[in-house]
Amino acid sequence: MTITSSQPDALADELMRMGFDREPVSATLYGIPGYDALIGDPSAAADEAARAQALDVIERAGTVDRSGLSEQDAITLAVVSQQARSTVDRIESKMAEYTITDLFIGAASGLLTMLPMTALANDDRAQDYLTRLRAVPGYLAATAERHREGVAAGRVPVEHLVNGAIAHLDRYLADPQADALRRPQPPQDAESFVAERDRLLEEVVRPAFGAYRDTLANEIVQHARSAGKVGLTWLPDGDELYQRLSRVHTTTDRTAEDLHQTGLDLIASLSEEFAEVGSRVFGTSNVQEIFDRLRNDPALRWNSEEELLSAAREAIERAEAEAPRWFGHTPSHSCKVEPVPAAEAPGAPMAYYMPPALDGSRAGTYFANTYQPGERHRHVAEVTAFHEAVPGHHFQLTIAGEQTDLPLLRRLADVNAYTEGWGLYCERLAEEMGLYSGDIARLGMLSMDAVRAGRLVVDTGMHAKGWSRGQAVDYMAEHVPMPALEINTEVDRYIAYPGQALSYMVGRLEIQRIRAAAQQTLGDRFDIRTFHDLVIGSGPLPLTVLDQVVTDWASR
Repeated sequence: MTITSSQPDALADELMRMGFDREPVSATLYGIPGYDALIGDPSAAADEAARAQALDVIERAGTVDRSGLSEQDAITLAVVSQQARSTVDRIESKMAEYTITDLFIGAASGLLTMLPMTALANDDRAQDYLTRLRAVPGYLAATAERHREGVAAGRVPVEHLVNGAIAHLDRYLADPQADALRRPQPPQDAESFVAERDRLLEEVVRPAFGAYRDTLANEIVQHARSAGKVGLTWLPDGDELYQRLSRVHTTTDRTAEDLHQTGLDLIASLSEEFAEVGSRVFGTSNVQEIFDRLRNDPALRWNSEEELLSAAREAIERAEAEAPRWFGHTPSHSCKVEPVPAAEAPGAPMAYYMPPALDGSRAGTYFANTYQPGERHRHVAEVTAFHEAVPGHHFQLTIAGEQTDLPLLRRLADVNAYTEGWGLYCERLAEEMGLYSGDIARLGMLSMDAVRAGRLVVDTGMHAKGWSRGQAVDYMAEHVPMPALEINTEVDRYIAYPGQALSYMVGRLEIQRIRAAAQQTLGDRFDIRTFHDLVIGSGPLPLTVLDQVVTDWASR
């Protein structure tokens, strides 16, 4: 059967519905109606059904006669094909079996992170929230069964990450009054809602989390991998699993060896930049002495949580004021700044961004981790805000969501190399924009560059080359000026989320290459505002598709 040129949007909508069926909580957070009472099915049977659906979409997309497509239809079809293939790769990576962590990608920690963000705009949504709470035991029981299936197949988690997940659940269960699931509030009839919610939490939800916690402690952790075997390469068919996840997160077929060497080369070149800036700030060009100052100088640490948050807000306000000179189109609302919720903070990254709901019920929010502020460093505050908020993820994700003429898949596609590549690109763009307050902040920019280059080395090192956790920590400690607290958290994140750390630098390098090619083609006619509007106004795109979009624009 030949599909007419009007069908790419229909295929995109079908694939988007499939994604929301698998992850209905994400639909709620985006403000998509129809999913608010659902919680998803993590079972192997549900995964196999979703895999078959995605393969069917790939097959049907392949029958399209591309000669008759409009430019936007051709882009949409390319995104559909990549996203459907990514769905297959994710499912075949079997992550549900061995992903146990206190990071938000874990099943239990994910619920405790995402559900509290639900906006209960009316009574119907409030009742849906209660229905969703009633479904928590089934979801966690099915997740526990996936872990058992993983153990039977030899696809086991990492011991210290399992212990971290248990500790997270212990903190949650120890303080019922601080339960984050109490946070969503309805606009009216609160008394009856609160009574039923609290009953469900006490009698249904918290016992389910306790049962899941006991499964981890009594059935799973004793089978887990040691700190010497944290990478996927130690699992059956682990190299294939890692290649799939690398393809998901980079949208390329670059090999682990190639990515590893790219990271090594970048680390070497960054040493020269550290020496240049460090000599101005600290009077030394010795990289290890510069790192020592960045790690240990008390003047470069925060004194309080509020001081950390204020610095983030000031950097974002400065970037928003400068942005119109570099972007023709900016988001409809400013970026909020909030601390990472206390229960999640010990295992959370230094910062992250939560995009706005499409229905306007929740603004885009930058979450800064204020846990142990005296252990966190000032020099990375500005660069992190420029990456996560403005002009980084807040601009890209908010503007993409506002492109209502595009199918929903084009606005919300999960393309890590594009999204994180843009965030990292913005760290260097901020230097062009004159946003950094001085050389201390520039050292922060170089520090975060080193983190992303180091990620290429240690992610491939652990998951493809068999590095231990200790090897990864030691490499980062030598080449990245992060405090020990953050290095350990970072490495654990790479262990729990294989391949995701590759997306940042792969995407940044490609966006920079695409920009340079467009500048060479256009010469004096190149306009940076138009280029940026094109890159972030087309929605999240696989890197090969982004390259084609910009190349076509430049040639016109």
